[in-house]
Amino acid sequence: MTERHTIYFIPGLFGFGTLAGYDYFQHLRRGIEERYAAAGVPVSFEDVPSPPTSSLRERARVLATTVGHTAPRSGPIHLIGHSTGGLDARLVLAPTVNLRLPAELMSWTQRVRTLITINTPHYGTPVAGYFATVSGARVLYALSLLTVVSLKLGEPSLAIFSRVLAGLGGIDALIGKDMKLFSGVTNALLRFIDRDGRGEITDFLSRVRVDQGAILQISPEAMDLFNAAVEGAEHVRYGCMVCASPRPATMRAARRIRSPYGALTAALYTTLYQFAGQRHAQYAYARPSREVELTLARAIGRTVADGDSDGIVPTLSMLWGDLLWAGEADHLDSIGHFLDDERPAIHTDWLTSGAHFTRKDFAKLVEAAVAYQLKS
Repeated sequence: MTERHTIYFIPGLFGFGTLAGYDYFQHLRRGIEERYAAAGVPVSFEDVPSPPTSSLRERARVLATTVGHTAPRSGPIHLIGHSTGGLDARLVLAPTVNLRLPAELMSWTQRVRTLITINTPHYGTPVAGYFATVSGARVLYALSLLTVVSLKLGEPSLAIFSRVLAGLGGIDALIGKDMKLFSGVTNALLRFIDRDGRGEITDFLSRVRVDQGAILQISPEAMDLFNAAVEGAEHVRYGCMVCASPRPATMRAARRIRSPYGALTAALYTTLYQFAGQRHAQYAYARPSREVELTLARAIGRTVADGDSDGIVPTLSMLWGDLLWAGEADHLDSIGHFLDDERPAIHTDWLTSGAHFTRKDFAKLVEAAVAYQLKS
């Protein structure tokens, strides 16, 4: 009988597993499940309830504890980490890691076959330095709120969100005000969430506001030390998904902006992209081989440089291990949250980046992940 595989999804900053009834990884889960079924391989899934912006060590402890308590006693384990979630997994799998946990909660690491990282800042991201400022902290909170509400409500309810922000003067004015205003905006938006989910979202946003330990830890300077100290596990295969979204100066999003919400998020995307492109001269990203350079150029449609990113994470910072898939996408497109031009639409976008990411692109990404996991 074929062994059952268990896959754990690990969210990144301002991400989550399931919140207020919304399944953050639903599109990945559905696509992977269909392909495992086609291959005749049983599979189970679990979400890791990572604290959204807590330190990498705390997030790694939550990951280790979650898997330690929920993993079956036998069978292969696979980890899929989006954004910072990939760093949590690398830390847990490091042979010399000390998370101050009982040995029985760490024994599962020996059964991990693969770690797939998606849009992970392995060499850091300059956006971290911005998020550590006063105005950047407000943007981080706004991004967290935006992610939860936009994915939960979808269109046309996002028009409500647009009117609220427009009434406050838009994104630029909003991030210049104090946190009391955010409380008012949050409360206004939560009225459109079902009553049972409001408490979960309020708690999630409170954790973003109170504990932002991971922010400075994903700067290029901090990741230089992380990479020197965190070794890979010899029995684990490491693969990565890499993307870049359009540069704002040449962004093709103008004709795709269909609402005030789209205009607001396009402005926010432009701001984030500019910060993500500020390369640190002393702390370089990955220097890919000529073969990988050509693969990235063909997949993304241009030669990739240090200034390219998905709006949050530099593209060359995402490279770690085997390159499984590359393409044009923004930070959440690659886990299934993109502008869906097909009908009926089953995907919801979060930021207007202008990336031409489609269901076919997403299917190729999922196929690459499953092929890597099932490779003998």
